Amino acid sequence: MEGIAARVPTAAATVLQRTPRPGALWWRATLHWLSLYRRNWQGSAISNFLAPLLYLGAMGYGLGSLVNRSGTAALGGVPYVQFIAPGVLAATAMQTGVGESSYPVMGAVKWQRQYHAMLAAPMGPVDLVLGTAAFVLLRVAIASAAFTLVAVLLGAMPSPLSLVAVLVAVLCGAAHAPATMAFSAAQENDYYFALLFRFGVLPAFLFAGTFFPVDQLPAWIQPLAWVTPLWHATTAARQLTLGTPDWLEIAGHCTYLLLWAAAGVWLAVRVFTRRLVT
Repeated sequence: MEGIAARVPTAAATVLQRTPRPGALWWRATLHWLSLYRRNWQGSAISNFLAPLLYLGAMGYGLGSLVNRSGTAALGGVPYVQFIAPGVLAATAMQTGVGESSYPVMGAVKWQRQYHAMLAAPMGPVDLVLGTAAFVLLRVAIASAAFTLVAVLLGAMPSPLSLVAVLVAVLCGAAHAPATMAFSAAQENDYYFALLFRFGVLPAFLFAGTFFPVDQLPAWIQPLAWVTPLWHATTAARQLTLGTPDWLEIAGHCTYLLLWAAAGVWLAVRVFTRRLVT
């Protein structure tokens, strides 16, 4: 009996030593999402190249021909297609980040319940959040790189610094994805997703400087555009794609995006823990 009692603390200590620290197994969640993506990557790959062709062709060159004839002084004297290309790049990153963090996350909580299965393994909420976020950012990076390639071939992004704009777009996705994951994990059904896209994503896409300078808006609404992560990503990406970077200003925009990403991760971990663990 004494020998058994002496071994109990040692056995408990061994179990504790084998328990991974929070976030150490995030890559397993990422591998799960990659295994699912492997089945339907063709569709998203086609859309990644088709979407920029449609946007830049219709808006940049179609509408842009009218804008260019009427004068581009309000755009800094650049052709309209070169003005909107970085904005649409950032908006594509936002839409990809939000889209991949909405229905798939809710499905993993409510419908398919993959997260419950992952928690049965030695994984925790931090692993789920970080692993899912890593996959979403990979999707954002693929979409952003594809968009930039098409835009460069069409002459919409003339500067070699356009490659750096891809990193800004990924930061834009990071600013939106974790907060959307927190929102999605808290839902009981998909009713509020329509409100998220209609009153969150769409207004940002239209009024955060994607298609026209924010200073063309009424003065009272401009601060609403300035607080959106999309405006900061668009402004930074536009400086890079036009080859007129203010590196200090770009650093400020990127810092703002990182703060949104960090706050989103913190919130997502709290929501995942409350919904799945406690």
